[in-house]
Amino acid sequence: MVKIVTDSVASIPAEVARERGIDVVSMYVNHNGREYVDAEMDVDAFYADIADMVDNIPTSSQPSQSVLEDLFERAAAAGDEVLGVFISAKMSGTFEGAVRAARAVKARHLDFSCSLVDSTTNSYDEAFPVLAATRARDAGAGLHECVRAVCDAVKSTRFLFTPETLAFLRAGGRIGSAAALLGNLIQLRPVLTVSDEETDTFAKVRTTKKALDRIAAKFKEDAEEHGLKNVVVHYIGDAAPAVAWARDAIEPYVGRAVEVLPVSPVIGTHVGPAVGIAYECRSPLEGKFSGNVGDLVFSL
Repeated sequence: MVKIVTDSVASIPAEVARERGIDVVSMYVNHNGREYVDAEMDVDAFYADIADMVDNIPTSSQPSQSVLEDLFERAAAAGDEVLGVFISAKMSGTFEGAVRAARAVKARHLDFSCSLVDSTTNSYDEAFPVLAATRARDAGAGLHECVRAVCDAVKSTRFLFTPETLAFLRAGGRIGSAAALLGNLIQLRPVLTVSDEETDTFAKVRTTKKALDRIAAKFKEDAEEHGLKNVVVHYIGDAAPAVAWARDAIEPYVGRAVEVLPVSPVIGTHVGPAVGIAYECRSPLEGKFSGNVGDLVFSL
Protein backbone atom coordinates (compact mmCIF):
# COMPACT_ATOMS: atom_id res chain seq x y z
CA MET A 1 0.00 0.00 0.00
CA VAL A 2 1.14 3.54 -0.72
CA LYS A 3 0.78 5.74 2.37
CA ILE A 4 0.37 9.39 1.41
CA VAL A 5 1.68 12.04 3.79
CA THR A 6 1.59 15.83 3.75
CA ASP A 7 1.86 18.75 6.17
CA SER A 8 -0.88 20.93 7.62
CA VAL A 9 0.11 23.92 5.48
CA ALA A 10 -1.63 22.17 2.56
CA SER A 11 -4.83 23.33 4.31
CA ILE A 12 -6.73 20.10 3.58
CA PRO A 13 -9.84 19.89 5.80
CA ALA A 14 -9.60 17.10 8.38
CA GLU A 15 -12.64 15.28 7.02
CA VAL A 16 -11.17 15.28 3.51
CA ALA A 17 -7.86 13.91 4.81
CA ARG A 18 -9.70 11.10 6.60
CA GLU A 19 -11.85 10.24 3.60
CA ARG A 20 -8.92 10.25 1.19
CA GLY A 21 -6.51 8.37 3.46
CA ILE A 22 -4.00 11.20 3.87
CA ASP A 23 -1.72 11.39 6.91
CA VAL A 24 -1.29 15.05 7.89
CA VAL A 25 1.76 16.03 9.93
CA SER A 26 1.07 19.25 11.78
CA MET A 27 3.14 22.37 11.90
CA TYR A 28 2.80 24.76 14.85
CA VAL A 29 1.83 28.37 15.49
CA ASN A 30 3.26 30.19 18.51
CA HIS A 31 1.53 33.31 19.79
CA ASN A 32 1.62 35.09 23.17
CA GLY A 33 3.35 32.19 24.85
CA ARG A 34 0.90 29.57 23.56
CA GLU A 35 1.64 26.86 21.03
CA TYR A 36 -1.15 25.91 18.64
CA VAL A 37 -1.24 22.63 16.71
CA ASP A 38 -1.97 23.92 13.21
CA ALA A 39 -3.92 20.85 12.09
CA GLU A 40 -6.20 21.00 15.13
CA MET A 41 -6.90 24.73 15.33
CA ASP A 42 -10.28 26.42 15.13
CA VAL A 43 -8.95 28.55 12.30
CA ASP A 44 -11.88 30.97 12.08
CA ALA A 45 -11.74 31.63 15.82
CA PHE A 46 -8.01 32.29 15.59
CA TYR A 47 -8.44 34.55 12.56
CA ALA A 48 -11.13 36.60 14.31
CA ASP A 49 -8.33 38.54 16.03
CA ILE A 50 -5.86 38.62 13.15
CA ALA A 51 -6.05 42.39 12.71
CA ASP A 52 -4.65 42.78 16.23
CA MET A 53 -1.64 40.58 15.46
CA VAL A 54 0.14 42.94 13.09
CA ASP A 55 2.36 44.33 15.85
CA ASN A 56 2.90 40.91 17.38
CA ILE A 57 2.96 38.44 14.50
CA PRO A 58 2.93 34.78 15.56
CA THR A 59 5.88 32.58 14.76
CA SER A 60 5.68 29.09 13.33
CA SER A 61 7.67 25.89 13.61
CA GLN A 62 7.95 22.76 11.53
CA PRO A 63 7.26 19.18 12.64
CA SER A 64 10.13 17.58 14.54
CA GLN A 65 12.17 14.94 12.79
CA SER A 66 11.08 12.45 15.45
CA VAL A 67 7.39 12.92 14.53
CA LEU A 68 8.15 12.26 10.87
CA GLU A 69 10.44 9.38 11.72
CA ASP A 70 7.77 7.72 13.88
CA LEU A 71 5.26 7.98 11.03
CA PHE A 72 7.69 6.50 8.50
CA GLU A 73 8.70 3.80 10.99
CA ARG A 74 5.11 2.63 11.36
CA ALA A 75 4.71 2.51 7.59
CA ALA A 76 7.92 0.51 7.18
CA ALA A 77 6.89 -1.95 9.90
CA ALA A 78 3.54 -2.45 8.14
CA GLY A 79 5.23 -3.04 4.80
CA ASP A 80 3.79 0.17 3.30
CA GLU A 81 5.51 2.49 0.86
CA VAL A 82 5.45 6.23 1.61
CA LEU A 83 4.80 9.19 -0.67
CA GLY A 84 5.27 12.51 1.10
CA VAL A 85 4.35 15.88 -0.45
CA PHE A 86 5.48 18.91 1.53
CA ILE A 87 5.61 22.70 1.59
CA SER A 88 8.24 24.37 -0.59
CA ALA A 89 11.74 23.71 0.71
CA LYS A 90 12.47 27.43 0.23
CA MET A 91 9.65 28.30 2.66
CA SER A 92 10.24 25.72 5.38
CA GLY A 93 12.69 23.08 6.54
CA THR A 94 9.91 20.47 6.64
CA PHE A 95 10.99 18.75 3.42
CA GLU A 96 14.59 18.41 4.58
CA GLY A 97 13.38 17.10 7.93
CA ALA A 98 11.35 14.47 6.09
CA VAL A 99 14.43 13.48 4.07
CA ARG A 100 16.47 12.99 7.24
CA ALA A 101 13.65 10.98 8.83
CA ALA A 102 13.30 8.75 5.76
CA ARG A 103 17.03 8.06 5.69
CA ALA A 104 16.98 7.08 9.37
CA VAL A 105 14.12 4.65 8.82
CA LYS A 106 15.74 3.23 5.69
CA ALA A 107 18.85 2.43 7.74
CA ARG A 108 16.70 0.19 9.96
CA HIS A 109 14.43 -1.22 7.24
CA LEU A 110 16.43 -1.88 4.08
CA ASP A 111 13.31 -2.83 2.11
CA PHE A 112 11.54 0.46 2.96
CA SER A 113 10.50 2.43 -0.15
CA CYS A 114 9.82 6.14 0.13
CA SER A 115 9.51 9.09 -2.24
CA LEU A 116 9.29 12.68 -1.03
CA VAL A 117 8.24 15.57 -3.27
CA ASP A 118 8.85 19.27 -2.75
CA SER A 119 5.49 20.75 -3.82
CA THR A 120 7.21 24.12 -4.48
CA THR A 121 4.30 25.88 -2.77
CA ASN A 122 1.74 25.88 0.07
CA SER A 123 -2.00 25.98 0.83
CA TYR A 124 -4.34 24.27 -1.67
CA ASP A 125 -1.74 24.83 -4.34
CA GLU A 126 0.10 22.14 -2.36
CA ALA A 127 -3.07 20.13 -1.69
CA PHE A 128 -3.92 19.54 -5.35
CA PRO A 129 -0.77 17.41 -5.96
CA VAL A 130 -1.52 15.49 -2.75
CA LEU A 131 -5.05 14.76 -3.93
CA ALA A 132 -3.72 13.78 -7.36
CA ALA A 133 -1.62 11.15 -5.59
CA THR A 134 -4.65 9.76 -3.77
CA ARG A 135 -6.58 9.46 -7.02
CA ALA A 136 -3.70 7.57 -8.61
CA ARG A 137 -3.29 5.29 -5.59
CA ASP A 138 -7.01 4.55 -5.40
CA ALA A 139 -6.97 3.66 -9.10
CA GLY A 140 -4.36 1.02 -8.37
CA ALA A 141 -1.17 2.90 -9.23
CA GLY A 142 2.10 2.03 -7.53
CA LEU A 143 4.51 4.42 -5.85
CA HIS A 144 6.29 5.57 -9.02
CA GLU A 145 3.02 6.25 -10.84
CA CYS A 146 1.74 8.22 -7.84
CA VAL A 147 4.91 10.32 -7.85
CA ARG A 148 4.36 11.03 -11.54
CA ALA A 149 0.80 12.20 -10.77
CA VAL A 150 2.16 14.56 -8.12
CA CYS A 151 4.79 16.03 -10.45
CA ASP A 152 2.25 16.56 -13.21
CA ALA A 153 -0.02 18.41 -10.76
CA VAL A 154 2.83 20.57 -9.40
CA LYS A 155 3.30 22.02 -12.89
CA SER A 156 -0.43 22.52 -13.48
CA THR A 157 -1.58 24.51 -10.44
CA ARG A 158 -1.55 28.16 -9.48
CA PHE A 159 -2.15 30.21 -6.32
CA LEU A 160 -3.12 33.89 -6.64
CA PHE A 161 -4.07 36.06 -3.67
CA THR A 162 -4.26 39.66 -2.55
CA PRO A 163 -3.74 40.95 1.02
CA GLU A 164 -5.93 43.75 2.38
CA THR A 165 -2.89 45.55 3.77
CA LEU A 166 0.87 45.48 3.32
CA ALA A 167 1.46 45.82 7.06
CA PHE A 168 1.88 42.10 7.74
CA LEU A 169 4.27 41.64 4.85
CA ARG A 170 6.24 44.66 6.05
CA ALA A 171 6.35 43.44 9.64
CA GLY A 172 7.53 40.04 8.45
CA GLY A 173 10.34 41.61 6.44
CA ARG A 174 8.87 40.62 3.08
CA ILE A 175 8.47 44.21 1.90
CA GLY A 176 10.39 47.33 2.88
CA SER A 177 8.90 49.92 5.26
CA ALA A 178 9.00 52.70 2.67
CA ALA A 179 7.32 50.51 0.04
CA ALA A 180 4.63 49.47 2.52
CA LEU A 181 3.95 53.06 3.55
CA LEU A 182 3.76 54.27 -0.04
CA GLY A 183 1.57 51.32 -0.98
CA ASN A 184 -0.88 52.04 1.80
CA LEU A 185 -1.03 55.74 0.95
CA ILE A 186 -1.94 55.12 -2.68
CA GLN A 187 -4.07 52.03 -1.92
CA LEU A 188 -1.63 49.76 -3.70
CA ARG A 189 -2.87 46.19 -3.68
CA PRO A 190 -0.40 43.56 -4.84
CA VAL A 191 -1.54 40.30 -6.38
CA LEU A 192 0.83 37.64 -5.14
CA THR A 193 1.55 34.15 -6.42
CA VAL A 194 4.00 31.31 -5.86
CA SER A 195 6.57 30.84 -8.62
CA ASP A 196 9.71 28.67 -8.56
CA GLU A 197 9.14 27.81 -4.89
CA GLU A 198 8.88 31.39 -3.60
CA THR A 199 6.23 34.06 -3.12
CA ASP A 200 6.32 36.46 -6.04
CA THR A 201 4.41 39.54 -7.20
CA PHE A 202 2.06 38.81 -10.07
CA ALA A 203 0.61 42.31 -10.41
CA LYS A 204 0.21 45.66 -8.63
CA VAL A 205 -3.06 47.55 -8.81
CA ARG A 206 -4.71 50.40 -6.90
CA THR A 207 -7.69 48.78 -5.15
CA THR A 208 -8.83 45.47 -3.75
CA LYS A 209 -11.59 45.27 -6.36
CA LYS A 210 -9.08 45.67 -9.18
CA ALA A 211 -6.84 43.06 -7.57
CA LEU A 212 -9.69 40.54 -7.38
CA ASP A 213 -10.71 41.37 -10.94
CA ARG A 214 -7.12 40.73 -12.08
CA ILE A 215 -7.06 37.39 -10.25
CA ALA A 216 -10.38 36.32 -11.76
CA ALA A 217 -9.19 37.30 -15.23
CA LYS A 218 -6.00 35.23 -14.93
CA PHE A 219 -7.95 32.28 -13.54
CA LYS A 220 -10.33 32.35 -16.51
CA GLU A 221 -7.47 32.75 -18.98
CA ASP A 222 -5.67 29.71 -17.55
CA ALA A 223 -8.87 27.67 -17.41
CA GLU A 224 -9.72 28.42 -21.03
CA GLU A 225 -6.21 27.70 -22.32
CA HIS A 226 -5.39 24.68 -20.16
CA GLY A 227 -8.69 23.20 -19.02
CA LEU A 228 -9.91 23.43 -15.43
CA LYS A 229 -9.80 20.41 -13.13
CA ASN A 230 -10.24 21.83 -9.62
CA VAL A 231 -10.62 25.17 -7.89
CA VAL A 232 -10.80 26.45 -4.30
CA VAL A 233 -11.25 30.00 -3.05
CA HIS A 234 -9.02 30.81 -0.08
CA TYR A 235 -9.21 33.36 2.70
CA ILE A 236 -7.23 34.66 5.64
CA GLY A 237 -9.20 36.48 8.35
CA ASP A 238 -12.89 37.05 7.71
CA ALA A 239 -14.46 34.51 5.37
CA ALA A 240 -17.25 36.83 4.18
CA PRO A 241 -15.31 38.69 1.42
CA ALA A 242 -14.09 35.39 -0.02
CA VAL A 243 -17.56 33.85 0.07
CA ALA A 244 -19.02 36.88 -1.73
CA TRP A 245 -16.24 36.89 -4.35
CA ALA A 246 -16.63 33.16 -4.97
CA ARG A 247 -20.37 33.59 -5.45
CA ASP A 248 -20.17 36.68 -7.66
CA ALA A 249 -17.01 36.13 -9.72
CA ILE A 250 -15.97 32.47 -9.70
CA GLU A 251 -19.07 30.31 -9.45
CA PRO A 252 -20.86 31.89 -12.43
CA TYR A 253 -17.83 31.03 -14.58
CA VAL A 254 -17.36 27.43 -13.43
CA GLY A 255 -21.10 26.78 -13.23
CA ARG A 256 -21.12 25.15 -9.81
CA ALA A 257 -20.52 25.82 -6.13
CA VAL A 258 -16.89 26.44 -5.20
CA GLU A 259 -15.37 25.52 -1.85
CA VAL A 260 -14.21 28.46 0.26
CA LEU A 261 -11.49 27.37 2.68
CA PRO A 262 -9.14 29.11 5.14
CA VAL A 263 -5.41 29.15 4.56
CA SER A 264 -3.34 27.50 7.29
CA PRO A 265 -2.44 30.05 9.99
CA VAL A 266 1.23 29.12 9.51
CA ILE A 267 0.95 31.01 6.21
CA GLY A 268 -1.95 33.32 7.03
CA THR A 269 -0.42 35.21 9.92
CA HIS A 270 2.50 36.32 7.74
CA VAL A 271 0.20 37.67 5.03
CA GLY A 272 -2.70 39.12 7.03
CA PRO A 273 -6.31 39.34 5.88
CA ALA A 274 -6.50 38.23 2.26
CA VAL A 275 -8.61 36.63 -0.45
CA GLY A 276 -7.29 34.35 -3.16
CA ILE A 277 -7.76 31.34 -5.36
CA ALA A 278 -5.94 28.07 -5.93
CA TYR A 279 -6.69 25.98 -9.00
CA GLU A 280 -5.51 22.97 -10.95
CA CYS A 281 -5.56 22.74 -14.74
CA ARG A 282 -5.21 19.84 -17.13
CA SER A 283 -1.85 20.90 -18.56
CA PRO A 284 1.21 22.77 -17.26
CA LEU A 285 0.93 26.48 -16.51
CA GLU A 286 3.56 28.96 -17.59
CA GLY A 287 5.40 30.63 -14.73
CA LYS A 288 4.67 28.01 -12.07
CA PHE A 289 7.95 26.08 -12.06
CA SER A 290 10.73 26.56 -14.58
CA GLY A 291 13.02 23.78 -13.40
CA ASN A 292 13.05 20.03 -13.86
CA VAL A 293 10.32 18.53 -11.67
CA GLY A 294 12.41 15.41 -11.29
CA ASP A 295 14.77 17.49 -9.14
CA LEU A 296 11.92 18.00 -6.67
CA VAL A 297 11.77 14.27 -5.84
CA PHE A 298 13.85 12.41 -3.25
CA SER A 299 13.52 8.64 -3.36
CA LEU A 300 14.85 5.75 -1.30
